[in-house]
Amino acid sequence: MTLRGRLLLAQAPLALALVLVGVTAVVTLARVGRSGQEILQDNYRSVLAMQRMTEQLERMDSAALFIVAGERQRGQEQQAEQRPKLEAELRVQEGNITEVGEVEATRRLREAWAGYQAAYDGFIALEDKEATRERYFAALAPAFLEAKAAAAAILDLNQDAMMRKSEALRRQSERVNTLMVTAVLAAFLVGLFASTSLTHRALRPVSVLSQAVRRVGQGDLAARAVVEGRDEISQLSQDFNAMAERLQQYRQSSLGDLLQAQAASQAAIDSLPDPALVFGTGGVLLNVNRAAEDVLRSSLEAGGDVLGRVPPEVREVLERVRLSVLGGKGAYQPRGYEEAVRVAAPEGERWLLPRGSPVYGESGDVVGATVILQDVTRLRRFDELKNDLVATVAHEFRTPLTSLRMAIHLCAEGVVGPVTEKQADLLSAAREDCERLQGIVDDLLDLSRIQAGQLTLNLRRVSVTALVEEALAAQQAVAEDRGVKLLQEIAPEGEEVEVDPERVQLVLSNLLANGVRHTPSGGAVSVRVTQEERRVRFEVKDTGEGIPSEEQGRIFEKFYRAPGAPAGGAGLGLSIARDIVHAHGGEIGVVSATGQGSTFWFTLPQHLPAPSAEKP
Repeated sequence: MTLRGRLLLAQAPLALALVLVGVTAVVTLARVGRSGQEILQDNYRSVLAMQRMTEQLERMDSAALFIVAGERQRGQEQQAEQRPKLEAELRVQEGNITEVGEVEATRRLREAWAGYQAAYDGFIALEDKEATRERYFAALAPAFLEAKAAAAAILDLNQDAMMRKSEALRRQSERVNTLMVTAVLAAFLVGLFASTSLTHRALRPVSVLSQAVRRVGQGDLAARAVVEGRDEISQLSQDFNAMAERLQQYRQSSLGDLLQAQAASQAAIDSLPDPALVFGTGGVLLNVNRAAEDVLRSSLEAGGDVLGRVPPEVREVLERVRLSVLGGKGAYQPRGYEEAVRVAAPEGERWLLPRGSPVYGESGDVVGATVILQDVTRLRRFDELKNDLVATVAHEFRTPLTSLRMAIHLCAEGVVGPVTEKQADLLSAAREDCERLQGIVDDLLDLSRIQAGQLTLNLRRVSVTALVEEALAAQQAVAEDRGVKLLQEIAPEGEEVEVDPERVQLVLSNLLANGVRHTPSGGAVSVRVTQEERRVRFEVKDTGEGIPSEEQGRIFEKFYRAPGAPAGGAGLGLSIARDIVHAHGGEIGVVSATGQGSTFWFTLPQHLPAPSAEKP
């Protein structure tokens, strides 16, 4: 018998139990239904007939009262109308005698009705009003009460019977419920036991095969699955045994080479001083080196969820880099030290900067990702020292520079005495140099505040058009002096963003100033604004000499100035612009080619949660 047949046979007891329960339920419910129907057939018709007969007797009595009151015609018409109805209801009762004592009660009703009709006929035959009144109270009213009492007796008899039968039906329903629950439980237990036994017997070969697979997985290639029969499991066990045989032969032939290659690759990855982790396409951790085991505080041999024991901040970085590489974006390169993650270590805090590279298979597809956490602790400390030094120097420069600017201004304005034309030229040059130094000092102070996490965004809703026009107006004079056109293209008009206007103005002014500085006379610098889903994209395009591809990755670094760049800055503008854009939750970049100009772009979300201090 095949495995499918065995499994179907194992389900047969449950199916049989279900059929038995269903048959029992149908028979029992049919019996309960017939009991309720019998109540309606036996008693409800008599109850209804007696209620109607009582109502019609009362109408005949009302007709008699009309006659007594002097409205003879109305009374006669009403009693004539009720007589055939009363007779019909009485016949219904006579044909529906079902209870003990109901025959005698019906006979008394027939006699009372006959006596009432005879009394009524004599009552109607009288013409004198006083005689009619006396006959009503003397003969007709007692006959009416007797007939009504006889009908009430039959009504009570049938209502009592209905109550008894309803109570019996209730008890029967309770017995049925008990029977049904007992039958269901019994059928379920018997069917479950039988099905479990049959299923266990049918799947016993699967257990044998599973144990053999487990032993092979643990390295025992001599394990074999002994399963008799001709079903699918038997065929699968034969195929498994053949596979295990081939694997055993392969291990015996190439085990030494494989172990040597594995040991060499593991030694190579262990020699790396930085933590290195290798992930598969499904996110499974395939390999780690010794440095990574120190960071993870666990090893693959320990088993379990290795990444689950990693500090959350490290796990988040690993997941981001892994998804980037496996998503087909190529090697992952960090944007700067701000992406470094802090890890507690016995020797103190360590800062690790993530890098990622894809692992390619034989077909050229990405089959994994290697993530290296570069230890930049010393570099970060040097960078912090440098930043502290720069901030200190900028603060120390500010006061004497302000005094120097004031002194040059007073001399240039002739406050301390007249100056010659040559002296005025020298003072003008000195003033320009002071202004340039003041700009550098302001940039250094802004940079120190950003790096210290003191950049506060004063968010409010502003028009994109107003931002662009104000930035263009600030650069208009310089652009005219250099013969450069300033253009703008905003789509859609009237769009608003929630930003810190002064900070965004600083970004736009920096990008426009760079564009004007690097665009020859007769060229143009344009600002273009477009909508991208829930973001606004700003582009500043110039027609200058462009940026070589090898320089584009470094132009946003602090203090970096491209070779051949005109003098006048400290290389901080683009770095500050990047930090401001990142503080708004946006992105910034450049698209350029030598001789084809440059397009600097950045995006800003239209809505930010709330004004807060941001640390890029």
